[in-house]
Amino acid sequence: MIIKGASVFTEDGRFTEKDIYIDGEYFTDDCKSVDCRDAKCIDGEVINAGNCYAIPGLVDIHLHGCDGVDFCDGTAESISRILAYEAKNGITTVVPATMSLAEDELEKIMKVASEYRREIAQAGLSYLHGINLEGPFVSAKKCGAQNTKYIKKPDVDMFNRLYEASEGCIRICDIAPEEDTPSMDFIKEISKKCRVSIAHTDADYDTAKRAFESGACHITHLFNAMAPLHHRNPGPIAAAAENDNVIAELICDGVHVAAPAIRTAFKLFGREWIALISDSMMATGLDDGEYELGKQAVSVRGNEARLHDGTIAGSVTNLMGCLKYAVKEAGIPLEDAVYSATVTPAKAAGCYDVTGSITPCKYADLVLLDKETLDVKVVIVRGQKIK
Repeated sequence: MIIKGASVFTEDGRFTEKDIYIDGEYFTDDCKSVDCRDAKCIDGEVINAGNCYAIPGLVDIHLHGCDGVDFCDGTAESISRILAYEAKNGITTVVPATMSLAEDELEKIMKVASEYRREIAQAGLSYLHGINLEGPFVSAKKCGAQNTKYIKKPDVDMFNRLYEASEGCIRICDIAPEEDTPSMDFIKEISKKCRVSIAHTDADYDTAKRAFESGACHITHLFNAMAPLHHRNPGPIAAAAENDNVIAELICDGVHVAAPAIRTAFKLFGREWIALISDSMMATGLDDGEYELGKQAVSVRGNEARLHDGTIAGSVTNLMGCLKYAVKEAGIPLEDAVYSATVTPAKAAGCYDVTGSITPCKYADLVLLDKETLDVKVVIVRGQKIK
């Protein structure tokens, strides 16, 4: 397959006009391997994309569901439905998140996901790279839509049981570091196996700083479910911003974070340390109505999803919609928004060696966007055109 004439997002985070070559599942560096003659590609087709941006498939490292299903359903059918929806919207790699649930339910989710990756993964769908363990080691004071019934103190043994059930596929583990005195020991131990994120936390600046010094290197949905940035009590946001090793997740759906705060986050962290996420829940892609998140009832009206007590409960915008909002409404340069939706999350999840950029020998995960509207025109997942 050859894609001709697009403005291509390169590894250095800029757009340049060049052709893209795909051989089987992978990008390649020239047309020899795809055997092209007279601009007709024997290996597949030539796509003329002169009015398009070509960007890597997006990488969402924090989502809960979409299209009427939830990752915490714990079924292969739900996973397939999530991956199909994400793929057609240009999100080609995902790390779905759990909620705070009973350990036996979480163990089932881990086992189903690991089996899916090992035996059931299907062509033409987004790739399930791993799991984001968002609950249960969080704070009841900043629980958000997490069910306080299942919130637990940091527990290394419980994590290890879940990690084993996942066959080593937990990529991120969230923790409120103020919740227990041995939290720093938990972080030091768990950071040997996965990325540790400060999340749903009432931690002050000093506690968050100690957590980052102990090995945490991530902060979950910046600004949300944490103490605010205050000039006398700077809290975890300041601790994260001044640490050169922390990636901050950011939900750009027009609900969770106001446009000026999105711009401020990019100034504080820079695109290399901002990972755009969707935090999407099962109503994403569907009409207003009644849904669930973490076994709790959620009402969706317009662009907002809320528990019945009014608490914001995830997002109803997919990651491509968040990217578009960041550019069109918040004024983030396209190059920066794309970088933070591809390169940064791929690095955070540990899959940048195989995806996240349009680079020879990486998987051919690619999206063509209309230059005017940023609407998705074509999606290619591992060399297979699905839209």
